[in-house]
Amino acid sequence: MTRQHLIIGASSGIGSALLRELADAGDAVLHASRDPERALDLPGARGLRWDLHGDAFPTEQLPERLDGLVYCPGGIRLKPFERLKEQDFNEEWEVNVLGAVRALKAALPALKRSEGASVLLFSTVAVRTGMPYHAAVGAAKGAVEGLTRSLAAELAPTIRVNAIAPTLTDTPLAQRLLGTDDKRSAAEARHPLKRIADPREIARTAAWLLRDAPSVTGQVIAVDAGLSSLRIL
Repeated sequence: MTRQHLIIGASSGIGSALLRELADAGDAVLHASRDPERALDLPGARGLRWDLHGDAFPTEQLPERLDGLVYCPGGIRLKPFERLKEQDFNEEWEVNVLGAVRALKAALPALKRSEGASVLLFSTVAVRTGMPYHAAVGAAKGAVEGLTRSLAAELAPTIRVNAIAPTLTDTPLAQRLLGTDDKRSAAEARHPLKRIADPREIARTAAWLLRDAPSVTGQVIAVDAGLSSLRIL
């Protein structure tokens, strides 16, 4: 039986790499975003339009059964705390937490019809490792980690819920932080493995959690080149 997944935010970066990873494996993938036309046109993939900022989710376009839900949206809003406005925190909360909640509520009936459904959310290394200028995104992603563990407990044993906490990843969103050789070298040097993440390796980890990790739930998997747990002297 072909596995069926829903990816929120597959137009670029990690979501796009995951769309290819799942489609290449022969899975059926539905992807939703404001601009679904920007996503890869692959066999077995179908797009639908959804703006997470308050639009009702088009549940009538979901398949009867979903085996996986992945929520990818996020941002890199780096500002000193004194320059952050309340609106910045509200916007991070809506994109990272409320958007995920809306997608989960819409997809939950279809996920419950699967014999082994999996939900995957995205956090950041900046939750486990405090970093300057990450107050808004760190607060929101910290809530994502709490949501991950709470839902994993509530939805067990029928639905697994996990999150990935990547470090800085080489995506279009990160180009202002990686746009020169000097910036890239400095970013790599901060990591024990002296590298930043590639979206394809994050996608492979995500696909493993979705398809091949039946005993893994309630976990936040760090894919961060050792940044959150190692100190190299």
